[in-house]
Amino acid sequence: MSATDLPPRIHETAIHWARSNLFSSFGNTVLTLVAIAVLAVAIPAFIDWAFIRAVWRGTDSAPCLARDAGACWPFITVRMGQIVYGFYDVAQRWRVDIVYALGAAGLVWLTLPRTPRKWIVSILMLTVFPLVSYALLTGGWFGLPLVETSRWGGLLLTLVVSVTGIVFSLPLGILLALGRRSSLPVIRWLSIVFIEVWRGVPMITVLFMASNMLPLFLPGGADVDKLLRALIAISLFSAAYMAETVRGGLQSIHRGQEEAARALGLGYWPTTGLVVLPQALKLVIPAIVSNFISLFKDTSLVGIIGFFDLLGIIQAGNTDPAWATPNTAFTGYI
Repeated sequence: MSATDLPPRIHETAIHWARSNLFSSFGNTVLTLVAIAVLAVAIPAFIDWAFIRAVWRGTDSAPCLARDAGACWPFITVRMGQIVYGFYDVAQRWRVDIVYALGAAGLVWLTLPRTPRKWIVSILMLTVFPLVSYALLTGGWFGLPLVETSRWGGLLLTLVVSVTGIVFSLPLGILLALGRRSSLPVIRWLSIVFIEVWRGVPMITVLFMASNMLPLFLPGGADVDKLLRALIAISLFSAAYMAETVRGGLQSIHRGQEEAARALGLGYWPTTGLVVLPQALKLVIPAIVSNFISLFKDTSLVGIIGFFDLLGIIQAGNTDPAWATPNTAFTGYI
């Protein structure tokens, strides 16, 4: 087929796109006009508050208490260290920076489409990177001073809790989903009981039990770090929800796929790992990402056991009398 035989390419103009997407019906037209009216009012007001009337310099709340003052950006400037590192020792914050840099480098490598050896980088990010991060952040190794987990907070704590939950909940969820579909009654019922019990309890209750009730069942003198207890509880809680997501993907795969693999002589694990799981996980990628986003937002619940994540640091700074202004909280949230 020559170029002259190809159908003509339709060039859709902005007017045609707006007519087909924003004004295609009476209802869409009304919603579009309402949205435009809201944006016309909200955007100028936000620009005026966040930039034009904003306070940019200062070491306390005095400039932000002026009449008609907008956003109090000095609050962010002064508190930036706590927002990023929590209460981590100032002289040791370079260790957190290295962890941030390694994590960002690994994510960029896996995100770019043409980078080589992605499977090696994936294995390193799931195995070596957590160990290196733990050694750097906690210390007590290779001459590094020990930093108690009670001093972690801010963005550091949010990323530690969310990344740990994501890394451990996915493989655990896959195993639980496979266990729930197992032909062995013991494995199937144990998986069902685990999933349904954990999904029937709020995360805030799980964190409270892990922090306050679990030590009562430990032998005398035995103690487990409070943050470690919270990480284990969050991972198990998220694994239960992840198991149901993965099970939905497994149920969507036609049984003929498994039967064809068995006919070729493949056993259970090769069939599951090479034929069924790759197709099932691809189908539920949106749901998996949704679970990860929910887990990232649920990290704020660690505040009930005495930790200050990113949101907790902002709220703690807002309660400081030195920064008590009407705009401090809004500035921090923005």
